[in-house]
Parts: sequence; C-alpha cells; structure tokens
Amino acid sequence: MTTAGTTPLRIGLLGTGPWARNTQAPALAAHPGVGLSGVWGRRAEAAEALAAAHGARAYTGEEGIDALLEASDAVAFALPPDVQAPLAVRAAEAGCHLLMDKPVATTVAGARAVAGAAEKAGVASIVFCTLRFAPETSAWIAEQASVDGWFTARAQWLGSLYAEGSSSEYADSPWRREKGGLWDVGPHALSVLIPVLGDVEHLTAARGPADTTHLILRHTSGASSTVTLGLSAPPGAVGVEIEFRGERGTASIPGWAGAETAFRGAVDALAEAVRTGVPHACDVRFGLHLTELLAAAEEQAQAG
Repeated sequence: MTTAGTTPLRIGLLGTGPWARNTQAPALAAHPGVGLSGVWGRRAEAAEALAAAHGARAYTGEEGIDALLEASDAVAFALPPDVQAPLAVRAAEAGCHLLMDKPVATTVAGARAVAGAAEKAGVASIVFCTLRFAPETSAWIAEQASVDGWFTARAQWLGSLYAEGSSSEYADSPWRREKGGLWDVGPHALSVLIPVLGDVEHLTAARGPADTTHLILRHTSGASSTVTLGLSAPPGAVGVEIEFRGERGTASIPGWAGAETAFRGAVDALAEAVRTGVPHACDVRFGLHLTELLAAAEEQAQAG
C-alpha cells in the first residue's frame, strides 16, 4: 500500500458500466498523480474493452478482484451500491483506500460494515457526492457554511431518467429503478444541506408522483429545509436548484463543469487524506449517516 507522500497513487477501478466509462476511467487515466492499476468487471469482454481504452490491465472473476487489490493502493467503485459495499469491506481489509460512489449501500447494515472495516484497517475514504468535489460548488458550499443566520433552505433535484421517451443509458440500472430518486440523487442534496445547516434532527418524508419523494428536515442550527427528489419528471420539469435564505439574503448554488471534473476533485481529496492521515468530511462515516437518513425517509414514505 502506498504510504503518505509516495506518488503516484495506484487506483484500481471496479465496474465497467456507463458511469465507469463516462466518468471514472477517463478521470483516473488522465490524472497526473494517479496510475490506473487496472479495471475489473463481471463481464470479461467489458473489462478488457475499458481497460484497453485507457492503457490498463483487465481483471475479472473472483481471483481478479484479489489480484487487482494486490496491485492497487486504492480502489474506485462504479458498481450498484449493494454490490459495492461488500467489495469495499474486502478492499479495506486488503489495505486499500476507498473511493466510493453514493450511496455507500442501501441498507444501514451494509454501510455500517464498510465504515467499520475502513476504521479497523485505518484506510482513507471518500464518498463521491458530486457537488462536494466540483470546484464551483465545493467552494460555494464552504462559503455558505462560513455564514451564520440561515433560516431555511430549498433543494430540488428532478431528472427525467424514467420519463416517457427517455433514452438514457443510466435508465438500465436496476437499483436506480427500484430505489428511485431518493437514493440516487438524495445523497447529493443532503451533502450540500448538512454542512451548511447542520445535521438533521428530525425528518418527515412523503411520496409524490411516480418515484418522487418530498422531505422536510429540521437541522441542528435551528434552520429547516425542504427537499424534492425524483427521476421520472417530464423533460420540461427537470433541473437542480438549491437555495439558502437567511439574515444576509438568498444564496443559490452555481452551475458546475460536469461529473468528470468533480471526480478528479474527489481523487485529489482521497490523495490528500492518504498523505495527511486527516479524514475528509465526506468519507464513509458520512456515507453511513446518509444511508441512515435515506433509510429512515424510505421507511416513513412507504408507511404513508
């Protein structure tokens, strides 16, 4: 395993789907401080194609996981959350740092196992909540967190992944279809609200149309927030809006360059945590807490 100050950081990639192809593999291969140590996939042909596109070695099968972990200082995950979680435990036990996708898992037990394994092994971790690592939005979040007097906030993240006529390749993801916007984009919204307004003290959840979920949150700062999440909105209704209101007026989240740039920021954050030994605020412990909140919201919304 690479020690603090050693470069480059060898990062293996687990997964070969659209997220891996479009974001993670290109970002890792192009990062000047990283060596892409390999690509593992459940389908050998997919692993070979993605690895070849970025000059890396392909791995597959159970033995391939062990071989990639041995060849890596850290691993990045582009897998469904409940496939990702047990493999992250395995990676931590092998001494690999973790660069995980959100949500860490869709069960509290699964996320708790990852957090426990990372703590026991002493490995660094990052959970890739896009807005925490895109340069434009991460700076904006830090700016709002430095300001007191927020009264309320509103977050809305609506996509049309499952709207009629959608042709998105991400719509083929079974876990997204099963769990909906709450679990897919909910972590993004919460990862912005919590560092600014404080932890969630009380949560109310209700279902909207299709997979839409509405949340009302009370935070430790005394502020409240409302959140609307969904992946089945009509194309004309899609968009991301996050707004804080308080003593100094209103602040609205800026646009950001895209997922690949944000993922490079997450890689930088992991490298910094490895170098310094200082945990990042958006690590697997935070990922566990997000899972706890989402699980509570899901249970409440289903109870009606």
